[in-house]
Amino acid sequence: MNTYGLIGFPLKHSFSAKFFAEKFCCEKIDAEYLNFEIEDIQEIRHIILFNQHLKGLNVTIPYKEQVISFLDEISPEAQKIGAVNVIKVDRKPGDMYYYRLTGYNTDYIGFKQSLAPLIDPGSHRKALILGTGGASKAVAQALTDMQIEWKYVSRSHRDDGFTYTDLSPEILSEYTLIVNASPVGTFPQTEDCPDIPYKLLTPRHLLYDLIYNPEETLFLRKGKTQGATTKNGREMLELQALAAWEVWNPIDTGK
Repeated sequence: MNTYGLIGFPLKHSFSAKFFAEKFCCEKIDAEYLNFEIEDIQEIRHIILFNQHLKGLNVTIPYKEQVISFLDEISPEAQKIGAVNVIKVDRKPGDMYYYRLTGYNTDYIGFKQSLAPLIDPGSHRKALILGTGGASKAVAQALTDMQIEWKYVSRSHRDDGFTYTDLSPEILSEYTLIVNASPVGTFPQTEDCPDIPYKLLTPRHLLYDLIYNPEETLFLRKGKTQGATTKNGREMLELQALAAWEVWNPIDTGK
């Protein structure tokens, strides 16, 4: 039986295990999907060595950037983004100590495909990305490729962004797409939300939250109250998971 899994910390409310368990059951795939909750990225070596049927890993917070130094190869897309959320594990039959790790980024695929139908080219020409972690890098690359100008929003000053205290009426009227790529508002901290001036939001705004648990975060709820269009990260996660499966099990076209 092939094994797949997820590394991150914490993993108590992970989407991936349930998604793949249902996929394996429905499609009668002889495989298992395990959560590997690790407090140190160094533990990835132990996971791979002691799970000899492991074929692939998903990577989540806080390891999407840290894991890169453990990889033998990285796809051009993931290299460009600077973050990895999928690892393919290749082994040599009969040699339990040999493995080769290749990193990919399917967050980019999932986010871009999920966001595209919501974009109004006339209204959504500039975006704010809340958070600066690994997931935000995939969001930034997708927005760049969609020709949407973007800025990060974080607690500290940086050249390519604003701080939360910078967010003025002028900025909010110009940046009408707001993406929460931070973990703020994730279950069980459901009464937390990014510190933006929600009263400045309008029906012209589109709020996208990468969080999927809860289904409607306080960030989205406050946006909806102001008439903004909102969407959570559930579809993005499903799309990136399907893309990850294709990485682990590429379709043989016969070419």
